[in-house]
Amino acid sequence: MKDFSQLLADRTETITAQWVEAVVRDRLIASTNDLSRNAIRDHIPHVLEAMVTVLAEDQTNDVEAITQVSFLHGALRAEQGFDPTEIVREYHLLRTLILTNLQDELLKGTTIELFRAMSLISAVVDAAIAQCFKSYVQERVRELEQLQSQLTLTVQELNRLIRANQENLSMLAHELKTPLNSIIGYAELFLRQQRRIEVKDTAPNIDHIERVLRNGRQLLHLINDALELARSDANKIQAHPALVDVQEILQAVVEVIQPLVDARSLKFVLACDNAPEEVLTDGFRLQQVLINLLSNAIRYTEAGSITLACRSLENDTWEVAVTDTGIGIAVEEQSQIFEPFYQVTSPRQPPLPDSTGLGLAIVAQLVKLLQGEIHLTSQVGMGSTFAIILPQTMVVDSFDPQVVALG
Repeated sequence: MKDFSQLLADRTETITAQWVEAVVRDRLIASTNDLSRNAIRDHIPHVLEAMVTVLAEDQTNDVEAITQVSFLHGALRAEQGFDPTEIVREYHLLRTLILTNLQDELLKGTTIELFRAMSLISAVVDAAIAQCFKSYVQERVRELEQLQSQLTLTVQELNRLIRANQENLSMLAHELKTPLNSIIGYAELFLRQQRRIEVKDTAPNIDHIERVLRNGRQLLHLINDALELARSDANKIQAHPALVDVQEILQAVVEVIQPLVDARSLKFVLACDNAPEEVLTDGFRLQQVLINLLSNAIRYTEAGSITLACRSLENDTWEVAVTDTGIGIAVEEQSQIFEPFYQVTSPRQPPLPDSTGLGLAIVAQLVKLLQGEIHLTSQVGMGSTFAIILPQTMVVDSFDPQVVALG
């Protein structure tokens, strides 16, 4: 029987050189564009050398060598960024060139010799592809595991930085509040003293002190809002549900809001006859939400009315809504108003100097804490309605110590 192994051994370098050039020219193997010919050549000569032993009838088949070199070839191609289809294309070209170089001698052999040689060549190439893909996949999995590990570390570092920033913000705000409260206190004391002294030159002094007070209170308001938002983002705000009288909450809110409404000559309407009598919620946080929404409505309403309406709904829920006749909010801005520091503006209404842009962001966080939803309906120039849907009974973990405290 004819032995083709020596013919393949003699032409190994020729086939390798032809294969490298074929791979370089092949447009379906784009990953070779930035590779040298030595990098493309890789372990292919060793695959051919191992194939020689398989074709030889008087030698032990060196299948182990084929497995090893193809395994290394796949790992390298993964590192070089090859696609699986490009690797298949490489081996297709190799099979074609082997058969082309052995064609004349193969045709001189018997049918059995031809069939044996072609079967062995195909089997060796197929085995090489299988091993190559095995290592290719392993290398890709290893890269993904490294990437996942790096992403995990990155996320951990980002979380650490976020926590550090929140802690730094809280610390800074607390540090600022102490001297700021002192400044406001002394300014108020000095202002009271100046007002009791009937001296002609005290008017400018009083005006200056009032500016100090006004800006100091604004800064304190901003610090308090920033602290509230930072605590919310850090999940440090907790709900303390208890049975609360809805009318008592509403009355407390009205007492705070009424002077602000009167100062702007607006009409205030309270329409809460259909509100539930009692609800299980955090009364302090609910009051905070309503005051924020009403203050915001007053701030952006030049004339007209402010309405606070409440009503019971189905499925053990209730609604509280704040409606104003202010500047309204454009549709394209409505998705942004609950973002920190975002302020609605209009041609008639520039950004307000006493607005921090944090009120609605805090409201959104608190409504979520109260297990509710907030919805906005608004039209530019016609006003806005912020409607909050809340459960009449907050769902609390049965093992929560707060529930035990409720008895």
